[in-house]
Amino acid sequence: MASSWWGDKEEHGTPVVVKMDNPYSLVEIDGPGMDSSEKARRSKNAKQFKWVLLLRAHRAVGCVAWLAGGFWGLLGAVNRRVRRSRDADAEPDAEASGRGRHMLGFLRAFLLLSLAMLAFETAAYLKGWHYFPRDLPEHYLRQLPEHLQNLPEHLRHLPENLRHLPENLRHLPDGLRMPEQQEIQGWLHRAYVAWLAFRIDYIAWAIEKLSGFCIVLFMVQSIDRILLCLGCFWIKLRGIKPGLKAAANKRGSKYADDDDLEDGDDLGAYFPMVLLQMPMCNEKEVYETSISHVCQIDWPRDRMLVQVLDDSDDETCQMLIRAEVTKWNQRGVNIIYRHRLSRTGYKAGNLKSAMSCEYVKDYEFVAIFDADFQPNPDFLKLTVPHFKGNPELGLVQARWSFVNKDENLLTRLQNINLCFHFEVEQQVNGIYLNFFGFNGTAGVWRIEALEDSGGWMERTTVEDMDIAVRAHLQGWKFIYLNDVKVLCELPESYQAYRKQQHRWHSGPMQLFRLCLPAIIKSKIPLWKKANLVMLFFLLRKLILPFYSFTLFCVILPLTMFVPEAELPIWVICYVPMIMSVLNILPAPKSFPFVIPYLLFENTMSVTKFNAMVSGLFQLGSSYEWVVTKKAGRTSSESDIFAMAEETDTATRPAPRLVRGVSEAGLEAWAKTHQLDNKDLQLKAQAEEVTSLAAAIKKTSKAKPPNRIFKKELALAFLLLIAATRSLLSAQGLHFYFLLFQGVTFLVVGLDLIGEQVS
Repeated sequence: MASSWWGDKEEHGTPVVVKMDNPYSLVEIDGPGMDSSEKARRSKNAKQFKWVLLLRAHRAVGCVAWLAGGFWGLLGAVNRRVRRSRDADAEPDAEASGRGRHMLGFLRAFLLLSLAMLAFETAAYLKGWHYFPRDLPEHYLRQLPEHLQNLPEHLRHLPENLRHLPENLRHLPDGLRMPEQQEIQGWLHRAYVAWLAFRIDYIAWAIEKLSGFCIVLFMVQSIDRILLCLGCFWIKLRGIKPGLKAAANKRGSKYADDDDLEDGDDLGAYFPMVLLQMPMCNEKEVYETSISHVCQIDWPRDRMLVQVLDDSDDETCQMLIRAEVTKWNQRGVNIIYRHRLSRTGYKAGNLKSAMSCEYVKDYEFVAIFDADFQPNPDFLKLTVPHFKGNPELGLVQARWSFVNKDENLLTRLQNINLCFHFEVEQQVNGIYLNFFGFNGTAGVWRIEALEDSGGWMERTTVEDMDIAVRAHLQGWKFIYLNDVKVLCELPESYQAYRKQQHRWHSGPMQLFRLCLPAIIKSKIPLWKKANLVMLFFLLRKLILPFYSFTLFCVILPLTMFVPEAELPIWVICYVPMIMSVLNILPAPKSFPFVIPYLLFENTMSVTKFNAMVSGLFQLGSSYEWVVTKKAGRTSSESDIFAMAEETDTATRPAPRLVRGVSEAGLEAWAKTHQLDNKDLQLKAQAEEVTSLAAAIKKTSKAKPPNRIFKKELALAFLLLIAATRSLLSAQGLHFYFLLFQGVTFLVVGLDLIGEQVS
């Protein structure tokens, strides 16, 4: 238009017709040729303005209805998830114990208190209550506006409209009196001012002391991580590896049988008797692959014996494992099947029972493989030669590798954590200290070292760490081989991973209580005692979960409601990011997951802290052992072995089959070779086992429903409430950290990470 909206000048342009989504059809805006009288234009524009307002109100109502419907749908989905979770919890959970209920009750009370504080702080924020007590901290004064920092103390508490009065008006005559703030603001404001004074004098002081203590622990643990990384870097730079005194250290995987060995080769003269133990319990998904890989280990058949130690209480699983043992027995493998009627002592009791057999005295070494491990054929030829000429060596530990590390986000994050453990912690401790925690599998023990250390004990759920500590106190040395890898499977469901981590973090604290007197009384050097107590147990098993949970899940949300005790940015952001980058260096392909890894480790600190307290004070489920559920993933190497096996069996006559091996031991196993076989019965039995295995695989494909994890959900809402409070005070990085950490807790609490494994 030429001059103004209501002017008389002629308007140029074309008419515009706007179609409105309301009962009225069209609204025509002014254009050339229309009535130019002021009254008509004003009437038409008023009508247009009315329809625009109606349209916007209609859209606003629709948006609110959409948000309300989405929120209601989310609540319904959560409610259905909770009901399905309760129906799916057929097995006892750690939260069913008194310890779990107490911690969950504490988190609920903490959440309700945070909600009340958020409502109180929001009301104060909306009313503009920004009052401070008389003795302001120095950092609070720096946060005041510049024109208020130089005001006298008594003027900082004046209302805003009185601070700029002339000096002669601030001092009233004797007959007049300025009303007190309490008289103006009312009881709610007085309560808020009293809360501020109490908060600064007592709560902020306690939080600052606790946060300072946790920051010191955090820095000590960070320095330990940095030193470990530097040690690993030096090992890689100098190419340091455990020495092999045998001459054929570089040819360990060459020899397929005795005919390939040359006279004079140190390795050829060293084929000691080796016992291979496979403890398992209801391992329907992985027993076949694991037994197949162990039975194909390249070692003289008369120099090794495979013990399948089955603790299964499922008769179907027992039948399947027994049939698999029978199959490999008829292919010339010395393999026996042992089953216990009672699962006393869990894995430690199973191994202890197997070592009590009379024929074990004929063997010098024992290799242990859990049910999901798939060793390569040259495993023994790469590990056993390290014992030759080294009588002080008690253990050779191999590294784990994972067949399903890229299966989902949960397995990727686990791979980061375990790669750092094996590549850095185990390797550095093995090279410089000759001691590390035995990983419970994929290792070879000298049987003399086991017996000298007291054998397997059933007193904790970490029998592998227990025997390693006792062997170290007896003076035995350990070797870690980072280049020898054994394939295994990572837990693919969060529930299975959670239970595994509970056992891994409650057991060490339980063991620490039991081993501390023995460590103090032992004859090992003082620096080894200090390493065991200060680094191995306290720093890496107790301090890490304590400060992670306390600092990031308790103190940080509290500081949003107590801003006088604010945590520095470098504690919240910079140092954790540096530590996460260091942790991810052994798995460089996982670098895009560095931030999810940091958030997920903070989320897991709840489970680890809970387990640590449980094991330290012998509470609830500190001696709970739940077998980690597996999906039965196999490697590409196993497929190659299967193809070669099928080709081999197609070109040679089928071996004779005998009945399953007796459970009593080697003597009973030897007698079974002399029994006449009934081919028809065995064929029917094989067909029955095959159909049974197919039925199990078919039923295992159905995924169970997702579960609800109440502790993680409670902390998710707590962190999101703290993020809302941080948004009110515009604290920047604190808000983003709390928001993303709260969302991570929410995702984990709703069981949206990983897969459901039946």
